[in-house]
Amino acid sequence: MLIKTLLILLGLIGLAVPIAAALGWLGLILQWTDSPMPLHRAISDMAWQTSTDFLLVAIPMFVMLGEILLRAGITERMYDGIVKWLGWLPGGLMHSNIGSSALFAATSGSSVATAATIGTVAIPQIAKRGYNEPLFLGTIAAGGTLGILIPPSINLILYGLLTNTSVPELYLAGFIPGFLLAALFIVTVVIACTLRPGWGGERLHYSWGERLRALPALIPPLGIFMVVVGSIYAGIATPTEAASLGVVAAMALAAFNGKMSIDMMRLAIEGTMRTTAMIMLIIIAAVFLNFVLSIIGLTQALTDFVTGLGWSPMGTMLMIVLVLVVIGCFMETLSMLLTMAPLVTPIVVALGFDPVWFGILLMVLLETALITPPIGINLYVVQGLRKTGVMMDVMKGALPFVLTMFVMLALLLIFPGLALWLPSLFY
Repeated sequence: MLIKTLLILLGLIGLAVPIAAALGWLGLILQWTDSPMPLHRAISDMAWQTSTDFLLVAIPMFVMLGEILLRAGITERMYDGIVKWLGWLPGGLMHSNIGSSALFAATSGSSVATAATIGTVAIPQIAKRGYNEPLFLGTIAAGGTLGILIPPSINLILYGLLTNTSVPELYLAGFIPGFLLAALFIVTVVIACTLRPGWGGERLHYSWGERLRALPALIPPLGIFMVVVGSIYAGIATPTEAASLGVVAAMALAAFNGKMSIDMMRLAIEGTMRTTAMIMLIIIAAVFLNFVLSIIGLTQALTDFVTGLGWSPMGTMLMIVLVLVVIGCFMETLSMLLTMAPLVTPIVVALGFDPVWFGILLMVLLETALITPPIGINLYVVQGLRKTGVMMDVMKGALPFVLTMFVMLALLLIFPGLALWLPSLFY
């Protein structure tokens, strides 16, 4: 049954069926072939219950937060500020791409938004500064993935909702792995540009005075990060309320910078509505599919099969990681999260692993899926920003960072405390 399910899903994706429709059709097909009950009659009720869930209101709020920061010009000033602090390293602006992505991820919660925003600012610098184009593009694609892992993350909210795991605990667990992965990306660029000095482009030099004068440009995103995440851990706001506070703070910054206008807000709201509609349609389709999988017994059958193999917990976990890496090459990350988390998390918990730890491991796997062909969304986002050249350049540039993510996965498997230490201090 599992093989049939995967073949149908991959077939629909291969036919270029939109992912929300593919998940919905898969649920309907499995209902017709494996269930005696008309499960499709529950779609309207599930759609209403899902779309009115208070926790999911955070999604349009975080999307709007990123839209306002982009359209108010705050991101461009942030990028210029980080250039002053990281541009001296071998690789120059490539480190700024990663650092800016990490900082923007800590406010927007979206990987695609992060890649699109930083790419818009950074790509014009490739020819101007003489960088190796594939590697430069790879830093944008890989840096964008940090939006999944560094809090506040939309994907961590969805994982918490699907698996009944505490979102504040997941946010705490994501801090160290998220910024450690950003540091590993920077190390990857340093190694590449040390071995091939010509890839690093023009060396940038700034005085300490210039660096200190650039600090005010870094305060707004850090301030929003403190408003959003700080309000959660101070007990002032829930994740949804914290996202709303972030939007208010972003609007205040836009007004302070003289960028607040009806046209700017109209564009931000339109972008928010388009992105939110896409996400919610995928969520509703995935919830229906998960309902069907549960009713026909596939979820329990898969759990029984894996636990019945008699493998060690770590051996089974390595198998799960390998399977998810392969699936990530063919599935869009949001649909992969919504489809796989309810299937795999019960198995992981039955093996004795912490669901919070697995949530972070799964986010790194989703990050890997964002930059692995042929479905890696960030690859297409970065290529779309170029408007010239071939996709192969972006794929080649992202490959070293895929290997870096495998290193991060190994570190999480060997040292689970990387994810669990901060939550253990508060819970």
